[in-house]
Amino acid sequence: MPAIKPISDLRNYPSVLKEIAPGSPVFLTKNGRGRFVLMDMDEYEQSKAAASLLAELAKGETAAKERGTMTFDELKAALNV
Repeated sequence: MPAIKPISDLRNYPSVLKEIAPGSPVFLTKNGRGRFVLMDMDEYEQSKAAASLLAELAKGETAAKERGTMTFDELKAALNV
């Protein structure tokens, strides 16, 4: 079950920070609506890296659709290998 807390709970931030663990972020609400997420730093870095990888893969997919693809043999021939 996700930890959802009002942002006012940050007044007692040590208790909020104790609830943060990999795979268990704490969601903070402001005026009853989701606003912020507190998460483990390693998990944040992994999430950021995954998003970057997905963006690069999307660029590659777009390029393949626009310019076409090569077989492995065509690539070797183009590289003179």
